[in-house]
Amino acid sequence: MQRAAHGPGVWAAERQPRRAYQEAVLALARLGDERAVPSVLAALDSGVDEWRAVQAAVSLPKSASQELVPRLCEYLRRVELTQPHADMSAGPALAALASLGDQTAVPVIVETLTEAVRHEQWQIVCHALTTLGALGPGAESALTLIRSLTGAPDAHVPYAAVAALWAIGGDQEEVLPHLVGLLQDRIPSRIMEAADVLGRGGPSAKDALPRLRQLLAHSYEWVSVHCATALWDIGGEAEASAVLDTLLHAWGKNGHTANHVAATLDRMGHLGRPALPQLRAELARPRRSGRYASIENDEDLQRLSRAIISRFD
Repeated sequence: MQRAAHGPGVWAAERQPRRAYQEAVLALARLGDERAVPSVLAALDSGVDEWRAVQAAVSLPKSASQELVPRLCEYLRRVELTQPHADMSAGPALAALASLGDQTAVPVIVETLTEAVRHEQWQIVCHALTTLGALGPGAESALTLIRSLTGAPDAHVPYAAVAALWAIGGDQEEVLPHLVGLLQDRIPSRIMEAADVLGRGGPSAKDALPRLRQLLAHSYEWVSVHCATALWDIGGEAEASAVLDTLLHAWGKNGHTANHVAATLDRMGHLGRPALPQLRAELARPRRSGRYASIENDEDLQRLSRAIISRFD
């Protein structure tokens, strides 16, 4: 109603219903509704609360990329990377560019990555590497820079760099030894990141299977869940029994793993049948746990659980 009366410029109105209108635009964007696009463009052009518009852009359809990407690139160029909290501005913009998947953004992302390395803004470096990886082979021009970061001093950058190499270059002989070596790390989050990348490689990452099998017995259930998922994605049916046992044990021990477990069970198809009692029990709970106990994750957990159950009814 407000947009019909005043146009998308309501986003920057000096009085109410500015905030209510912005919230409505964000809600539409989260649904991937193209009706949010004119207001997001107006916000990026006006500079009023543009940080909120950048957050909205993450969920907008790729059909809007031609108009959104140049504005997001300009926004990213204006981020002062020397500031302590620059990642709070750069991160969402990079995430939006990754989601939109427009390869024309590669030069600006590379510029951002180069500057972030120079200023040791390692979190932004990770965001930029992830974005380049999401753009796939279209980001091939960045491979030399990415390779140089596999030995970066920050704890997380080498993982992001290796993941980007895998996604962009696809040179398994180059990347696989890095990833298998990373599975030896002592820090759980790093093991999980390496397992996730290996899983995306599918059967071609079979050299990692012995170490992944060992990690199913890890004392931290999140590590065992991520490694079980990678084991399934790489080894398939031959690993089904061990994967299923690990997933259900971890879920019983830590309910917050439920979303991740359900997503893997969904991919296991008919081999996930033994999980039915646990899935039904979860749906019957008055309050499910799930990842971060958020409404969005709870809805996702319910959807996946019902989809799996329906296959066997």
